[in-house]
Amino acid sequence: MSFGDPNNPYGQQPQAPQGGQPGYGYPQQAPQGGQPAYGYPQQGAPAGYPAGPGGFPGGPVEMPGGVKAARIMLYILGGLQVVLALIAMIASAWVADMISGADTSSSGLNGTEADQAAAIGVGVMIVLGVLILGFALWAILTAVKLPKGRGGIRVSGIIYGSVTALFSLLSLLTANVFALISLVLGILIIVFLAKSDASQYFSRPQY
Repeated sequence: MSFGDPNNPYGQQPQAPQGGQPGYGYPQQAPQGGQPAYGYPQQGAPAGYPAGPGGFPGGPVEMPGGVKAARIMLYILGGLQVVLALIAMIASAWVADMISGADTSSSGLNGTEADQAAAIGVGVMIVLGVLILGFALWAILTAVKLPKGRGGIRVSGIIYGSVTALFSLLSLLTANVFALISLVLGILIIVFLAKSDASQYFSRPQY
């Protein structure tokens, strides 16, 4: 018996399999299509979608600085308007006492008419306080929903800033210098929420 005999099973050299499953000890090739095999690098997130931890799409997107500033301004205006609403409601009692205690002879009103005028003054102050409180809640709720809000919350903030700037401008015509603060804040809210980065933030995909 000679070495290298093709009929001798013990003398054959190991050869790599020509087809089918790869033999033991031979490297496997990466799959050409379909799902990638375990251990092979996977592709990153699709274009246009933010990548989260590990490269997976749908990760958190950081709020732009302008949106953060607008949110703080909404809180400030909302807090100031809450205080103003409380002052208006408390002042209604002072208005009633002032009208009721007025000299009826100089005003030309009798006691009944003075009481009616006091009641009207109280009602006007309370209604004014409720309206101001409603604006305050509008600002605060918009600020709360900005981090997870969509385009509607952005539009709500822009409308609130516009209304605030308009009323502040009208108040400035009456020599109310404090309205200058709300006017500036209202304009800044409009500018920050109307920027392109704010638009992209509120148009981000959410999962």
